[in-house]
This record gives sequence, structure tokens and C-alpha cells, in this order.
Amino acid sequence: MISSPEAHGIGGQADLPISLELAVSGAVAALVVSFTVLIVAWRRPRYDDTGRIGKPGRAALPVLDQITSSSYFRVGLRVLGLLIAAFTVACAVGGQNTLTNPFFGIVYVWWWVGLVIASALLGPVWRAISPVRTINAGIAKLAGSDPDVGLFTYPERLGNWPAALGLYAFVWMELAYRYPTELGSVRLWCALYVGAMLVGGAVFGNRFYERADPFEVYSSLIAKLSPWARVDGRLVLRSPLANLSTIEPRPGMVAVVAVLFGSTAFDSFRESSFWVKTYQDASVSKVLLDNLALLGFCLTAGVLFAIACALTSSKGEVGRRDLPCHYAHSIVPIIFAYILAHYLTLFIDVGTQTLARASDPFGKGWDILGTASIEPSYWFSYHPSVLASIKVAAVVIGHVVAAIAAHDRALTLLPKREQVTGQLPLLFVMVGFTAGGLFLLFSA
Repeated sequence: MISSPEAHGIGGQADLPISLELAVSGAVAALVVSFTVLIVAWRRPRYDDTGRIGKPGRAALPVLDQITSSSYFRVGLRVLGLLIAAFTVACAVGGQNTLTNPFFGIVYVWWWVGLVIASALLGPVWRAISPVRTINAGIAKLAGSDPDVGLFTYPERLGNWPAALGLYAFVWMELAYRYPTELGSVRLWCALYVGAMLVGGAVFGNRFYERADPFEVYSSLIAKLSPWARVDGRLVLRSPLANLSTIEPRPGMVAVVAVLFGSTAFDSFRESSFWVKTYQDASVSKVLLDNLALLGFCLTAGVLFAIACALTSSKGEVGRRDLPCHYAHSIVPIIFAYILAHYLTLFIDVGTQTLARASDPFGKGWDILGTASIEPSYWFSYHPSVLASIKVAAVVIGHVVAAIAAHDRALTLLPKREQVTGQLPLLFVMVGFTAGGLFLLFSA
């Protein structure tokens, strides 16, 4: 990463107001108790795959509905996305090859972490501001074609696999590549991303972005945790659980959540004293070990989850091979919880530094945005026990919400006689994720 470990590694085991063992035990107990309560009190599914077994939601304020549905608002967001993209390109091309170049913070902090937080609060942000969507729409308009319709129909069997590969390519550059903070390397990655997205959009239309754009898929998944949704064209406020249930079970969805969860776990693991000692004593390079470990974490997360889902049964409507895709939505709260727990201080501190450096994108001593004097407060550095408590709370809440989402889906998939025992394999895996995740977070 572009920051030192202290940027997001404070709030470790020593800063917990209780011991790590008690924190893990309490988190596991909370998950098990939640599952028990669900078995007793939540006996009928409340959401189908449209989120609408229950009420569709409460209508938002009419003024909000009018603003967000207007063409002016949509065009404004498109223009904003283009302006941010143009500024980022200017930093990449004309900025210095040093970590003071805001380009690194824009890519690694604002784009990767900030996009997640914004999507959880506001909805599918990247879909609304995506510059590649806007450029593709502009090219299509000039050519007199429809941006929604490409030359070919996007193959359904591909599903989210291209997005999973794109996400892995990003986390590989960030966590396992030898030169993650070389301007040329990050610039080349972004150029390849833009090129691939523009070609894909031209060939398959906007369906390509919904299924294959790694950042749109990522943003749209996290956006399901927001309280906002459009139902029958109206903006409504409703339970994030209802939104979560609308995630389509596509091919490659398990790979997407495995990459997101596994890479965040590896980012914690690579800062642990065990891993530092391992690569210091190893006869092979740290880069090779990081590559193997990153791949191993992602594969392990995906395989464990897929096996746990496949060990359940269904009413016959969904085959065992397809069950993991139908439960994959339940991992999204866990992903957000770990992103928040692991990168919160990075986003606040380095994100603030990036805002300050954005006023001087070319290292000329400018202050074009009036933000050059802004400095991080490093508040969590002086209150590590608060940060440690936030980490534990985020992980516990994320896993409890995941358990609820998985339980509700299980009620629609499992035969009545197996609606308790059939969920146990997935519960065991979630318990393992809870304990392992907390251990990794606080061993860094």
C-alpha cells in the first residue's frame, strides 16, 4: 500500500479493552445465539429474490425522488465522474513519480475504499459516475447506435467471472506486485482497465458493465447494504436485507466475494509478525510468497464457502452446484465489515492527505483547491481502544447480518425437515470466518 502500516494498523490486540480471546469468544457466541434466535423466531422467508415478500419499502421524500430521477441529476453525476477522471489522468501523466503524487491516493484510497463507503451510504455510486460508461455512451451517440446494445449479446455463462478476474488483478497489484507504488505500473493498470472496459462496452453494450466491470460489480454489491432502492420507478427507503436479497445468483459471483474477502484477510495477514518472520527466514523472495499467499487466501475463502453451501440441500429447484451462487449475497455484509475494520484509518488519514496533495498535483507548490494546508488529525492514533472496539463491532455486526441473510435464503431453498440441520455447514464456516478474521485483524 501507499502508506505505512501505522496508517491502518493501529488498534491492535494490545489496544482491545478486553483480551483477544474474549473478543473472539464473544463474537462467535453472538453469531451462534443469533442463529438460534433466527431458528426460533424467523420461520418463514421474508424476502424473495426481488426483496418483496414483505413490504417494498417506505417512499422517500418526494423532493428526493424528483431530484434523483431527473435527467439533470444524472447528467451532473456523469460530468462529475468525467472531471474526477480527467484530474486523475492529469496527475498520472504530469505528476511526479513519488508518493506525494495524489494519483496513488485517488486510486488506492478514494477509488478502492472510498467507493465502498459511498456505495454503502448512497447506492451504486460507480454506475452513476463511471467515466467509462459515459465515454461509451458518447461514442455510441456519435456513431448513432444504442449504448445499451452492443455488437453481440453478453454470454450469460460468463456472469461475473470477468469482474472477479479484474478485482483479483487490482488486489494483486496492490498487495503482491513488486512495484505497487511505481507511477508507471499503476498508470499502466488503469490504462488497461479503461481500454478493456471501452472495448467490452462497444462489443456487448451496457450489460458488460453490469456484469464485467470490476468496480461497478463491487460498488453495486456493496450498494445493496444501503437503505435506498428504486421500486417500480420510485425511490424508497427499505431494509438492507431486502436489498441484499435482490442480488442475482450469477456464475462467478462466488469468485467475486472470495476475492474481496480473501484479499482483505491477506492484507491483515501480511502485516502479522508471523508472516514477517516467515519471509525474512525464507529462501525464496517475498514477492513469490505474497503471490502464493494471496491466491491461497482467495481460493480458501471461496472453496470453504462453496463446500459449506453445497453440503446443504434444496427442494430440487436448485442443484447443489448452483447453491453457492444463491447464498453468495450473504457474504457481502462480511466483506463490508472487514473493509471498514481494516481500512477505516487508511481512508480517514491517507484520504485526507490525498485531498491536501490534490491541490498541488504536479508538485509545483500550488494550492488550486485550497486544501493544501489540511492535515490528518490521527484521532484514532490517540484513541486506539476506540478503534479496536469499532473493529470488533463491525465484524460481529457484519457476520450477524450475513447469518440473517443466509437464513432467510435457506428457508426458501431447504426442505422443511432440513431447515435447521441444513444450515449448520454454512454456520460453521461463518464461525470460522469470524474467529479467523478477528485474529488476523488484531495480529497485525
